[in-house]
Amino acid sequence: MASPASDETKGAPSKCRLAEIVQYTCDIEVGERGEPHVHCWPMPRIFRICPGRPAVELTRFVQMDMSTGEVHLPPEASQQLPKGKPWRDIIRYGEKVAEFTGEKA
Repeated sequence: MASPASDETKGAPSKCRLAEIVQYTCDIEVGERGEPHVHCWPMPRIFRICPGRPAVELTRFVQMDMSTGEVHLPPEASQQLPKGKPWRDIIRYGEKVAEFTGEKA
């Protein structure tokens, strides 16, 4: 599901959009006779995607109507949104240590 972002800034529509992916979390339960039963539950994740910027996950900030799939981002949430980083700017801890010590990661 992808839908246009509902937030607007000073009357101008945002060029950002909301996108959803559904991931699943699963548990394995062992039945009475030792047979495995897999139970999975959907976990929708909501992202804000803006041109030229990294996607930012908004799942914990949005209000979702699970019966209709409608997603609403409260206006006050824009003050709390995390900052995204491009993957090229993500540094693993081992690489950072190697940078300072001169060792290979």
